[in-house]
Amino acid sequence: MTKPVYPRLRPLVDPEHLPALRPEYIHRRPALGLGKLDQPPRVLLLYGSLRERSYSRLAVEEAARLLQFFGCETRIFDPSDLPLPDQVKDDDHPAVHELREHSLWSEAQVWCSPERHGQITGIMKTQIDHLPLAYKGLRPTQGRTLAVMQVCAGSQSFNSVNTLRILGRWMRMFTIPNQSSVAKAYEEFDEAGRMKPSSYYDRIVDVMEELVRFTVLLRPHAAQLVDRYSERKDRNEPVDTPVEAAGLANAT
Repeated sequence: MTKPVYPRLRPLVDPEHLPALRPEYIHRRPALGLGKLDQPPRVLLLYGSLRERSYSRLAVEEAARLLQFFGCETRIFDPSDLPLPDQVKDDDHPAVHELREHSLWSEAQVWCSPERHGQITGIMKTQIDHLPLAYKGLRPTQGRTLAVMQVCAGSQSFNSVNTLRILGRWMRMFTIPNQSSVAKAYEEFDEAGRMKPSSYYDRIVDVMEELVRFTVLLRPHAAQLVDRYSERKDRNEPVDTPVEAAGLANAT
């Protein structure tokens, strides 16, 4: 069977090279004991800047290397030709279709935005706006775990990650407690675009460890956790298992 071709996936340079990581302190399998590890967690990573030297992209690439180190499969989406929502009739554009396919493929996501004028960027919001709650009978985001990060041009701020948390909740995702905010991001990466050792890098390691743990922990329960009465009612799918039916009968 021919594998689909995804032209908007960014290649990850030197995926096994982790110069800022101290291996003697790292758990190679952070989710060990929390669930089955027979299938690698599938993680989609989104970033929010189109600059040639995009620090949100560089931060996402560091996160992807760590996730691969932890045994995950990763995809980094390049939004450079993504149209604005409603710019194309019915959002019928190859970039939109591809983004939605990647979201459906994922079990977890990482969103990283620069902070611009105190908020996430338009590019970041456009990607999220192209992920509908329901799409062809499927839900591209519901039940996925989510890690949020931001990069700052100046002092550390949390406006963008706070907004991303609101959006994650709106998209019915399980946003993990930890988060990353990198201050003065232009000082934190070397000429090759690799993050220097720092407490900011350590926090990204923490966040990726936690994302893997929550993804594996929730994996067998994700569908049940987002199962809703109102949606079963809309789909005309009555609950008619013998045990539950007997319980309803006894209650009447």
